[in-house]
Amino acid sequence: MFLAKIYVTLKEEVLDPQGNAVGKALHAMNYKEVQSVRIGKYMELYIEGEDAETVGKRVDEMCSRLLANPVIEQYSYELVEVET
Repeated sequence: MFLAKIYVTLKEEVLDPQGNAVGKALHAMNYKEVQSVRIGKYMELYIEGEDAETVGKRVDEMCSRLLANPVIEQYSYELVEVET
């Protein structure tokens, strides 16, 4: 069994209005050291599989087909083997 920790963020060239709003709110709360904010998604999937290479290929496929929009988002993931 593997735990896939998936991070999805907007590509750098895509505007992030939610991130901008959070950045402005932080500045209004006197956190002036914050330079910029980008908002993303984090997901955890528990996946059965024989080996990390096979599971990684499946996770990559899931991300590119459903979990991330490849036009505006980028993704990365980490696999952790867990005991069942």
